[in-house]
Amino acid sequence: MAYYVAKRADKQDQQAFFTAYNEVGYQLGTIGNHEFDYGLDYLNYMMKNSDRHFVCANIVDNNNEPLLADPYTILDVAGVKVGFLGLTTTSTKKWKNVNDLNDFNLTSELDACKRYVPEMRKKADVVVVVYHGGFERDHTGNWNDINPGENRGYDILKNIPGIDAFISGHQHRKIASRLFNVPIVQPGSRGQYVAKISIETKNKQVARTDAELLNVKDAEPDQTIKETVTNLSKHLETWLDKPLSRIKGSLTFDDPFKARIHESAFIELIQKIQMDKMGTDLSATALYNNEAHGFEDPITMRNIITNYVYPNTLVASKITGADLRGALEVTAQYFTVRHGDVVVNEKFVFPKERFYNYDMYEGIDYTLDISKPAGHRVTRLKYHGKDVQDDQILTIALNRYRASGGGHYPMYTSDKIVKSSDMTISHVIMEYLQEHPVIEATVNNNFEIISDTND
Repeated sequence: MAYYVAKRADKQDQQAFFTAYNEVGYQLGTIGNHEFDYGLDYLNYMMKNSDRHFVCANIVDNNNEPLLADPYTILDVAGVKVGFLGLTTTSTKKWKNVNDLNDFNLTSELDACKRYVPEMRKKADVVVVVYHGGFERDHTGNWNDINPGENRGYDILKNIPGIDAFISGHQHRKIASRLFNVPIVQPGSRGQYVAKISIETKNKQVARTDAELLNVKDAEPDQTIKETVTNLSKHLETWLDKPLSRIKGSLTFDDPFKARIHESAFIELIQKIQMDKMGTDLSATALYNNEAHGFEDPITMRNIITNYVYPNTLVASKITGADLRGALEVTAQYFTVRHGDVVVNEKFVFPKERFYNYDMYEGIDYTLDISKPAGHRVTRLKYHGKDVQDDQILTIALNRYRASGGGHYPMYTSDKIVKSSDMTISHVIMEYLQEHPVIEATVNNNFEIISDTND
């Protein structure tokens, strides 16, 4: 719905969307990386139409002053002054089109806390951090993240005294616990839970705290909000179900794990679309979750959004053969060998599912032998039938998140991007399907994932 409202809806439907948010009654909000998906102008437009108070301390101008929102606010709750400090992940600057903005900076979350928490303690009885970011370590201090610097919750609570409660997000984890004796919450994703932190005070001092997640599966929909979005929902459903293309053959698959081991016609189609749009030698994409199963006939926008869930934009990068081999070694980490069989590495499942960090490639022929030591698993890598050389220059179509190193792919950097599209990849797919009323399902099986235990 967010994409439809931002890119397809008329002003009346947009206003219904904003009104529904306001009818929920949110008092506060912070700014996350996806708030920039549709540009800074749209973000400002959305914020102006919102009744909630936005706080974000680490999006600043060139003078290090808060740019889009107040750094914090203090509310009177039953006679207790509660301060809320807003923060966002600094990794936003790697993934979104914000680096070209003038007078726009994302600064360290820790630096923002060091600057504002002492100031807030002088004014508030209770200090709460609201962070669009998560935790890079578990309770024992063991590292459990992928991208260094993306999530700083552990570091903040370890090093910043004076925080009474910590509300987190971004990782889509389900957390209701304590860290450094501070209650912490993270409510999962897709509106499955509401996070609740209870704080009891005595003489305006924190006496007891508790954290829990409330499952909303049995909650009754609010009738006022349903009525507000009635027309918007009808228009959205019509748009989602409009046929775009017919299929000759099959573009569905039953088992997502097998579809990552053996190429599917669905993945080959997405790769072809990306290469066609950007005019590249290669393409990389992923199966982003385990709920999607390819395109049904006829293909609709609902099919596209179900399978391509992120509003990423498409770019082309110029890379070397060494970069490509390195990226394949990273993607091979998705697998491990157990009892001679290739299985998913549990690091991509816990503490959160990271299916989106396993890429499949088109334009090359390659073999990943998971029985080999990490860093030596690419046993075949050919381009047009010839071995890829380390100094060979190739162009590749991929999403901006990955092209900027997201998912711990350090060989991909923003300075290697040579072409960009301002359309989301789901929109690119939609346009291609509209231009091709019949899609023939083909698959060239250009990669294989094996475990050669005979070596």
